[in-house]
Amino acid sequence: MSIRLIATELYSAQKKVSKLENELEAANINDKDQIREKLRVARSEKQQLRNILDGRKA
Repeated sequence: MSIRLIATELYSAQKKVSKLENELEAANINDKDQIREKLRVARSEKQQLRNILDGRKA
C-alpha cells in the first residue's frame, strides 16, 4: 500500500472517530454504550493505520 493511500485511510478514520465522539456527547444514556463500543473499534483502527504510516515513513 502506498503512503498516500494509507494517509487517506487514516484521514477517514480520524473523521469517523471525531463523528463518533460528537455522537457520544449528544447521545442519550441508552445509546452511549453502543456508541462507546463503536468508538473503541474506530480508535483502534485509527491507531493501526497510524502505526503503519509511521512504519512506512521510517
